Amino acid sequence: MTSTEPGIAAALAAAEAHSAHNYHPLPVVVATAEGAWMTDVTGRRYLDMLAGYSALNFGHGHPRLLAAARAQLERVTLTSRAFHHDRFGDFCTRLAELCGMELVLPMNTGAEAVETAVKTARKWGYQVKGVPDGQAKIVVADGNFHGRTTTIVSFSTDPEAREGFGPYTPGFEIVPYGDLAAMEAAVDERTVAVLLEPIQGEAGVRVPPPGYLAGVRELTRRRNVLFVADEIQSGLGRTGRTFACEHEGVVPDVYVLGKALGGGVVPVSAVVSSREVLGVFAPGEHGSTFGGNPLACAVALEVIAMLRTGEYQERATELGEHLHSELGLLVASGAVDAVRGRGLWAGVDINPSRGTGRAVSEQLMARGVLVKDTHGATIRLAPPLMISKEDLDWGLERLRGVLEA
Repeated sequence: MTSTEPGIAAALAAAEAHSAHNYHPLPVVVATAEGAWMTDVTGRRYLDMLAGYSALNFGHGHPRLLAAARAQLERVTLTSRAFHHDRFGDFCTRLAELCGMELVLPMNTGAEAVETAVKTARKWGYQVKGVPDGQAKIVVADGNFHGRTTTIVSFSTDPEAREGFGPYTPGFEIVPYGDLAAMEAAVDERTVAVLLEPIQGEAGVRVPPPGYLAGVRELTRRRNVLFVADEIQSGLGRTGRTFACEHEGVVPDVYVLGKALGGGVVPVSAVVSSREVLGVFAPGEHGSTFGGNPLACAVALEVIAMLRTGEYQERATELGEHLHSELGLLVASGAVDAVRGRGLWAGVDINPSRGTGRAVSEQLMARGVLVKDTHGATIRLAPPLMISKEDLDWGLERLRGVLEA
């Protein structure tokens, strides 16, 4: 099936006519999904090897998550934070326990959570560290992707995300990702936080050098600076641990969570930290109408319960080893220039002789596998953690067919 099929063509035409350009999606029109598979409007099935950029770690329509959502839908879905509801306290308690922290500030989207973390770090810097008002600085890394709000794109180094949206928010310094010496040089008396992705997803699943995260942790502790870990894509099982920071035995001061926290059912995000850090907020200083709503809490509570078993972390480890072993063969064959990643997550740099990342993605779509390109020559693989080994191998076989044709 192609985009010339009547059902697909009509849906694509409607989208083109009435939606502003912000993504460049593949020409597939999904109608239903279950587990690791999606079905388009013509009835053709596709293996999902992207999982909503890790929002679908548990697959499409997981029975436990749908049951939790249905049960809550029949009770109450939204109260606003003007009132308490009976799922909120339990959600905050369980998420704090999962993170080994004390307090939770729930939001909706990942970008909202990052914005909340920025405000938290600045507030902490002024109230606790004693930085003069209006002078707080946050150090970030190049290649970062923390969202698309005007403040967040102010410290992006991606021209597509940044250009045309100024004037830019001050208060950020960008250093090379993985360069501990540059980080050390950037941290000064005005620095309130270092904000990092433990693994950079949008940049092509870039893994920092061994010891980098531990070095950042030591530096920030020594200089009285918050270490804020954006685990929106890397967290909640994707890398084989609950949090990617765990691979270096690191516990940050602040976790920023999203995507998989909503189980692929509803948008849920959160900032999780200590009482000293999140305790800087007073009522009315920050909020969100939908943040921490009953439906979100009910689904996220089930996500937390599923993660507590360790089953999904173990699957990500085992299947991830297999994934990287198979991708290593493509490097050896010359079809792929490099592979990066951890757990069930990989960035694959396509040899230019095999085509662009977009072209490879389109060829895979034609063979029933859905992935997505980034930065020209790279495709990202992040299948649902519940994918079977047989389905994973089926997808990898089609990748080999495209690259070694």
